[in-house]
Amino acid sequence: MLNPEFLVSDEAALRDLFPQTHAVAIAKSLTHIDQHVRDFIARSPFVCIGTQAADGTADVSPRGDPCGFVKVLDERTLLIPDRPGNNRLDTLSNIVSNPSVGLLFMIPGYDETMRVNGMAHVTRDPKLLAVQEREPRVAIVVTVAEVFIHCAKAFRRSKLWDPEALQDRSEMPSLIKIVLDQTSGAPEDAAEQKKLDDDLEESYRRSLY
Repeated sequence: MLNPEFLVSDEAALRDLFPQTHAVAIAKSLTHIDQHVRDFIARSPFVCIGTQAADGTADVSPRGDPCGFVKVLDERTLLIPDRPGNNRLDTLSNIVSNPSVGLLFMIPGYDETMRVNGMAHVTRDPKLLAVQEREPRVAIVVTVAEVFIHCAKAFRRSKLWDPEALQDRSEMPSLIKIVLDQTSGAPEDAAEQKKLDDDLEESYRRSLY
């Protein structure tokens, strides 16, 4: 339960709790894609896209493909292909109603990330879709408003890439079991559950593209 006595309700009160922003942290924010940003994005096989619906509800969705799947069209424009998923279309429908987006690019083994904020649109322009090695149904075009590299502290604290910090996936149920437990109920029979897990792996193999 939140105690209203300790709620921080305005930006001035928030900033009073922290040291002043370092000048470099402000100066590093660019309004265009320079060579360093271009090189970082070219190496990234994974990006998270933050969006908001028209009513302000937020969502973050992962996107992954081989390195360089996000194309830099020019110093202010990125192109992100859409890939087959569950067809909830959370990200795409949010962009249609509210074009503001935030992107977080990651590179395996890099503790730094690249942050991009801007305005996005969904396109089915054949000329833009053809830029991709595997042509998508639609793509997201992002007009960059702000871009900057983010320091390594979060990844250092989390040990995200440290092999010794890897967790055993078998310590939690499979995706299918979790979803069924949360909805209609998972089967009690272990063999039936294994078949469902195997079917999911097969669907991954068949439907990545």
